[in-house]
Amino acid sequence: MDPQGRVSYPDLPTGTPLGVGLGEPFDSVELELDEGSVLALYTDGLIETRDHDIEEGMHRLGTALAQPDRTLDDLCDIATRTLPDQAPCDDVTLLLVRTRSLNPSRVVTWALPRDRSAVRHARRLAAHQLTQWGLEGLADATRLIVSELVTDAVRHGTGPIELRLVRHRVLTCEVSDTAAFIPRPHRARTTDENGRGLFLVTNLSRRWGARSTSGGKVVWAEQELPHTSERQPVAA
Repeated sequence: MDPQGRVSYPDLPTGTPLGVGLGEPFDSVELELDEGSVLALYTDGLIETRDHDIEEGMHRLGTALAQPDRTLDDLCDIATRTLPDQAPCDDVTLLLVRTRSLNPSRVVTWALPRDRSAVRHARRLAAHQLTQWGLEGLADATRLIVSELVTDAVRHGTGPIELRLVRHRVLTCEVSDTAAFIPRPHRARTTDENGRGLFLVTNLSRRWGARSTSGGKVVWAEQELPHTSERQPVAA
């Protein structure tokens, strides 16, 4: 739904249902959305019943969401209230996201060399940027997170490596490379020298994950921001 309330249904590639299969990468598609657009992700249970086909359900959902001045909570309530009285054929899930743009001073990106010097270089860049943002209290944890993610990219990834920090409601650290392989934690034995990096990232971050891109993957980790960090950031 665009900021004027016009609803469209983009043509998306068909993939394996989430949670099914062996983690094969999904086909991706890029969409350019205006700021203030609402993206709705939903399951069949929201739009399909035994007595009504999917097309009718999609039209019903689109009509319910075509109210750009409403909050996302209101839109979710309205959309679920439009369900027929009969029990749905499947689980009902609706996720709404409204697009916002970030001030350029809240995002910084660096290209890293593809060798062991990248880890030391990335730590130094991240620590300096946190000082610019007034987030020195997160420097130690961020240096360790950056070290582990960049080390994995150097050892197991391919192609160029990129480090990005995003300061919004949380501090997000992203490391990208051109390999499609998605990293997973491995339980290291006491005698193993390696294999503990992602467990360290798990303990230091609010949450972490990975996403496939058209050119490879991005591994990311989030940290909570201190309450005092909402002062005006300094441009990098």
